[in-house]
Amino acid sequence: MLNRADIFEAIEAHLPRSEATGGHLAVMMLRVEGLREVSLRFGYAIGEAAHAHARERIRGALRPIDRVLSAGDDSFVVVLPGLHSHNHVLLAAMRLLQAFERPLPDLPYPFQGRPCMGVALSPDHGDTPDLLCRQAEMALAAAQARGESCVLHEPREAHDEIVYEELREAIEANRLSTYFQPVWDLQSGGIAGVESLARWATPRQGLVPPASFVGFAEKSDLIQALTRWSIGTTLRHAAMLRGAPGLTFAINFSPRVFARPGLVEQLMDLLEIWGLPPSVVVAEITETALVNDLDAIAQAMRRMRDRGARIAIDDFGTGYASIAYLRRFPASELKIDRSLVCDVAHDPRTAKLVQSIIQMAHHMDMATVAEGVEDRATQDLLMSMGCDYAQGYHLGRPEPADDFVARHAEGPKEI
Repeated sequence: MLNRADIFEAIEAHLPRSEATGGHLAVMMLRVEGLREVSLRFGYAIGEAAHAHARERIRGALRPIDRVLSAGDDSFVVVLPGLHSHNHVLLAAMRLLQAFERPLPDLPYPFQGRPCMGVALSPDHGDTPDLLCRQAEMALAAAQARGESCVLHEPREAHDEIVYEELREAIEANRLSTYFQPVWDLQSGGIAGVESLARWATPRQGLVPPASFVGFAEKSDLIQALTRWSIGTTLRHAAMLRGAPGLTFAINFSPRVFARPGLVEQLMDLLEIWGLPPSVVVAEITETALVNDLDAIAQAMRRMRDRGARIAIDDFGTGYASIAYLRRFPASELKIDRSLVCDVAHDPRTAKLVQSIIQMAHHMDMATVAEGVEDRATQDLLMSMGCDYAQGYHLGRPEPADDFVARHAEGPKEI
């Protein structure tokens, strides 16, 4: 469905005018999450109809001068000429989000979709169609990795310099590093587990931000290899911590990988190899992933929980999941997003919201984990609210997994 010549031609037609007027031309890569799955579940005819409805929905939210071009089963390129400031891009993104608040018509079930957008501006980020499209696609990858709706290209980030073969070789040769960030039990005052995080340093560009290389992997087949590497290295370090029983190890799973056949069996095989029970694993999946391919995600969750692993819904409180979604997913814990946690001690309305999330989770037999705890006041307030666990720089920064193992192999520490 991608017609690069038509896309480049549509961008090229507006570049001279933008240069002459001093305005901005925006190139937006837009992915409607879950749209491709419509074809896989109900057939290509229905999928093509859904794609056409989505394209009309996008057109209706924009100006007559804007162009919308198909770029894949679930993707579009939007050309926005004559913008006076960066804020106009954000306004267009907001209109597009609002356009998908109601379901698409004529489908077997009420599918809304969720737009995820990456944007590059001319002349700020490039002056050729090829460069603008590549920068916009990298911004889209960053948006997907962060769980954000729209990301503007950030020239200083390293994600636009990532080379596929370099990352592939780094994964295969085990040149990435595993870091552990402690998760504290707020009520007992001890370390309850860790979140496993991948880090990548290269001779060419130094430490590459995780959002950059994970986002890049998400847009390619490398996310499967990266996930396998993450599971393997996490469990290898977990096996070294048998002297500290009770610790759990949280592993982040991409929604692209989580629902794939065989993932649960692969995880169980690795647990058996390292002699670990499934209960040591907490599989984390972002809240925004729940609104896509509900049945496949829910089925994978059930299989994993039936085998004894735990499931955490990450970044809860800022996405699109609702209580109606939560009742369909057998999650064992909710991770409250750091954007809420950072304001909980200073904003009464945020504090009430966080308290409500904690109470709701407990009523649904789920534990709560507060992300991004940066000071003692926040920690104390969360403890008084009954929050179960917390992580953040105040409680412990990510550190090399080998260093964590060396310090904790004889038993967990206390706050």
